[in-house]
Amino acid sequence: MTQTTAQQELIPDAPDSQAVVSVTGLTKRFGDRLVVDNISFAIRRGQCVGFLGPNGAGKTTSINMLLGLVEKNAGEIRIFDLEAPRFHREIKGRIGVVPQADSLDPDLSVEENLRTYAGYFRIPRRIARERVEELLHFFALHNRRDEIIEHLSGGQRRRLLLARALINEPELLILDEPTIGLDPQARHLIWERLAILQAQGTTMLLTSHYLDEVARLSQQVLILDHGQVVVQGEPQQLITDFVGLEVFEVDGTGGELDALEALFKQCNATLERVGDKLYVYAREDCSRLEKVLGTAGSWVRRPANLEDLFIQLTGRSLRES
Repeated sequence: MTQTTAQQELIPDAPDSQAVVSVTGLTKRFGDRLVVDNISFAIRRGQCVGFLGPNGAGKTTSINMLLGLVEKNAGEIRIFDLEAPRFHREIKGRIGVVPQADSLDPDLSVEENLRTYAGYFRIPRRIARERVEELLHFFALHNRRDEIIEHLSGGQRRRLLLARALINEPELLILDEPTIGLDPQARHLIWERLAILQAQGTTMLLTSHYLDEVARLSQQVLILDHGQVVVQGEPQQLITDFVGLEVFEVDGTGGELDALEALFKQCNATLERVGDKLYVYAREDCSRLEKVLGTAGSWVRRPANLEDLFIQLTGRSLRES
């Protein structure tokens, strides 16, 4: 499916009143290297869009162009129906950014980091105090308000970065790996807070290598590869269209897997061999083959998921940035 076809079938053009972000024909070159190749997408008000791709796919460059940090070579960016970067100052005040890197001031306390950031937006002191207090409680940091940054855990730092990004009450939140390196408890706390923000109408653009996180939070996903949009649309619909209903993972010897491949071809399925493992992406119910698999050494049957979609479309090969 081409990019144009995917957009027409899966994400109709959003009316201007609904599109918080509208990107058309965005292109960026670094010398002779084409990094972002004529991409187009829209983010509707109140949506969370998962922005996915292998290392080097063009995600970071695209986001930096949205933020006005990298100059585009061609295309149009409109945020809040304002042309970027022409109206950069007006747009910046309505956006919150959670960077992947820890950019907190190590010499300041938790509360001082938030107060200082509020000053960048010229928020009146009384209002800033109220917002800081509210955010400290919202992210369970109120008991750490006087701690300096080096005394915080990784989860506490990520929560503080989120709190800082919300100090200006942004309409659009850009999240770059918001739960990277965190334990399950910390990840779930952040997911719960992001779900609350989304329910309140905050629009989000999410990049993450945790595809379960993207599946949990996003109403739409967009997958980039080699600087181009491969697909975009509703996650479960894309999984059904491109992967299927369920996946069988079978371990075995070469001969065993050869025999099983022949049997699985009776189903409407896509087969993939990776070493001593056979992946079967089934587009229909293949329950009758469970009896056959009962004789195999090891196998798993599970629903198809977003990781399957990602691998099907971008491959299994390791990418270096």
